[in-house]
Amino acid sequence: MAPAPLPLPAIHASHVGIWIADAHGRVQRVGRGEAIAAVATTPHLLLGAPLTGDRLGYPELSGLDLLELFAFLYPARFAVPTPAGLAAALGLAPPRAEADIAAFLPRAAAAMLESIDDPDWPEREGAWHSLAALERQRWPLAPLLKPRFSAPEQSDRWLFARLPEWEETPPRAAPRQVRLDSAGVAAGLDRLTGDGAERRSGQQDYARAVAAIFAPRERKDAPHMLVAEAGTGIGKTLGYLAPAKQWIDASAGAICISTFTKALQRQLARETEKLYPDPETHREKVVVRKGRENYLCLLNLEDALQGGFSGRAAILAQLVARWAAYTRDGDMIGGDLPGWLPALFRRNGTTALTDRRGECIYAGCPHFRKCFIERSARAATQADIIIANHALTMVQAARPRDGGAPASRLIFDEGHHLWDAADSMFAAALTGQEAVEIRRWILGPEGKSRGRRRGLAARLADVASYDEAGEEAIQMAITAAAELPGDGWLARLAENDPWGATERLLAAVRAQVYARSIEAKGADSGYGLETELADPDAALVSAAAGASDAIEALLRPLLALGKRLDALIEDPPDWLDGQARARVDGARASLGTRIDTLGAWLSLLGRVGGPANPDFVDWLAVDRFDGREYDCGLHRHWLDPARPVAEIVYRPAQGVLVTSATLRGGHDGDAGWRDADIRTGARHMESYVGHFAVASPFDYARQSEVLIVTDIARGDLPALAGAYSRLIEASGGGALGLFSAIRRLRIVHARIADRLARAGLPLYAQHVDPLDTGTLVDIFRADPHASLLGTDALRDGVDVPGDSLRLVVMEGVPWPRPTILHAARRAAQGGAAYDDMVIRGRIAQAFGRLIRRADDFGQFVMLSPSFPSRLLRAFPEGTPVRRLPLDEAVNRVAAANVAQRESAYAFPPS
Repeated sequence: MAPAPLPLPAIHASHVGIWIADAHGRVQRVGRGEAIAAVATTPHLLLGAPLTGDRLGYPELSGLDLLELFAFLYPARFAVPTPAGLAAALGLAPPRAEADIAAFLPRAAAAMLESIDDPDWPEREGAWHSLAALERQRWPLAPLLKPRFSAPEQSDRWLFARLPEWEETPPRAAPRQVRLDSAGVAAGLDRLTGDGAERRSGQQDYARAVAAIFAPRERKDAPHMLVAEAGTGIGKTLGYLAPAKQWIDASAGAICISTFTKALQRQLARETEKLYPDPETHREKVVVRKGRENYLCLLNLEDALQGGFSGRAAILAQLVARWAAYTRDGDMIGGDLPGWLPALFRRNGTTALTDRRGECIYAGCPHFRKCFIERSARAATQADIIIANHALTMVQAARPRDGGAPASRLIFDEGHHLWDAADSMFAAALTGQEAVEIRRWILGPEGKSRGRRRGLAARLADVASYDEAGEEAIQMAITAAAELPGDGWLARLAENDPWGATERLLAAVRAQVYARSIEAKGADSGYGLETELADPDAALVSAAAGASDAIEALLRPLLALGKRLDALIEDPPDWLDGQARARVDGARASLGTRIDTLGAWLSLLGRVGGPANPDFVDWLAVDRFDGREYDCGLHRHWLDPARPVAEIVYRPAQGVLVTSATLRGGHDGDAGWRDADIRTGARHMESYVGHFAVASPFDYARQSEVLIVTDIARGDLPALAGAYSRLIEASGGGALGLFSAIRRLRIVHARIADRLARAGLPLYAQHVDPLDTGTLVDIFRADPHASLLGTDALRDGVDVPGDSLRLVVMEGVPWPRPTILHAARRAAQGGAAYDDMVIRGRIAQAFGRLIRRADDFGQFVMLSPSFPSRLLRAFPEGTPVRRLPLDEAVNRVAAANVAQRESAYAFPPS
């Protein structure tokens, strides 16, 4: 029997209207002013204060947020943060209409509170302790919970007492040299796909081709390498997991699977459950690895709980502590921390609870043996399969001192993203923000920071106490770091009052950018400015020389300190116990990263007034958002960022697979593989690189069509908004709208959200709704009537099969931005052909969101009156393509929607 609703008022606000339920459950529709007056005087139950506040036009709204209650009662559990999602998580019947939601919230609150009385409530331990702390922070929900709690009879283990300690393990032995046989690979794939599954010849061929990368290597720096395109629906994940598992079992080796996004890492982890069905075995054999900035830092959390945070941020810290006691792995970004939880606290996010500045004190931390980061790193050394992202895989290859996975075979899934990942990884930027970070790493937090001081001297206090040369190097570095930009540097640049050599350099950069750049006009103006690093004026040359001297003055003591730390490890003195050694090891790793950065800065400064290096593209930039400056400086990127990937990442491996559904950009034959080899770096390998392709099994002629709308002029925002609205209404929701500019996305959303809501079609948007991208995708996936607007992250990282995604709309051809970097690469890689390669890849990825299963069907709409015919190769062979005006496109989308409802998988004829 369901509990009685709580006798409390509740509010629900949407694009359709605002409803308030009084304490007796009577619901009334009210105006915005009446609603604001009500919630300002009496706390109301609500679901997601930031989103509700946005709908009310009252951004400072607070109340009894059921999402906060859910996070307290069910830490590390998943729930879509909507009324229907909450109902599903609680086992309740969802509200049928918007008008029913306000009355539903008191019922949901009562159902949640009933968990406290359940003797089998799994998250009971630690709840009483957390509630007492939240009550001291004046958490609005504490009075509802306190009467239902009593002090535990036995001592209640709280956060740090609950967390297990990791243990050191011996190094893993090198893998045995084995060869795979085709019959064994096929049998392994059959086991993974299931006895009753239809045997797909394309997947079998793909698995046999992949097996080649597991053969013993014949010579050093010459891995077996395969570049393989497997069309959507082939089942490439199981296709490479089958030979991988056979090799792991035969060789006792380990593999690293690298992908592009955290969401794709989660998907891969779920797929590997078929290899290791037992949960305990899966946790041991498969480890998801991310950069340390993704994980909760227990020392930062302790600081926050002991007064480092105040107000709403202190409540967030308590809820994160509650989660930390139950989390699987401590991953705050894409793990089991609800993505919507930090958003509930608006500006008080969770970034201060992770190690984003390399301030870790390693064994000096009282929680070192329970550290989530250290546990993950050590688990990876023993795992059979390490699932990483491209950025981390490249970091570990480029900086082996940071610790890498013991994997001799590398599989790069979503390999079409390797170019972009490498472009970011191997770039250099001497900017104000980057310089501030190094200053803080050396000096520690400045100003009124309440946190502990974590400068270099504090982290290496024992070295300074016992090693005179080390102490001298630390003090010299501290003195030199004062020349780097400090707090308020942007304001000083705007006032032309720079402090120190590096700020004078940034001031000269800023002046030259504004003097020489050409600011864009029209819809996308107000964003970043840039100019080539060519023929610099005398002020910039002089400032670069001064900054170079200052950076060299900082680099010298850091190099000396690095040598002293190396000497301490090689010939440890009596005072260097186990914890001090771990502290020194950690400092060596982070010190090496900063030394590399400073060396890259000196190389970049040597370019000012000097000859250009043909391997790099150098430029000056002022970074702005909505016309507001937030950074400026000098930038250097590889002209071909895939070159260091081949040299640093591929060559040391024994075997490498680079795979994706869209490697060839729509080309067949040699032209397609030429594009693929450029984007992946395979063309830089001296050893043989194999190529393999298998087409998608989907019947695109029956399951999809492309509609190119010919009467929406580029730049006509009212017409663009009208097109999106009409198409989404015709499809009945289930639409993914893709934009190349945030400003246009926001304008379109503002024009159409209310209209669609009145039609019963919820619309969500990146950069508009106060929710993270993962949560927006969860909401979109859960509601077949919802639609989602977004930018590049949605074009590449959304896997929403079935009825929830049946229409993709692109605002136009995704032309590359005409930046200095793109112009240089365009000139080096074949001019317009390079542009076409990039564009086809983007369109193919967007189209690939649409058909994910054999029973999916949908339409891809391009709002482009002059879409070039040469780009049609981005779509799979056989896909129907029609050029038509908007009215006809809307009719076809509506007809397809009706056909889908009638389970007819063929689109209406032309």
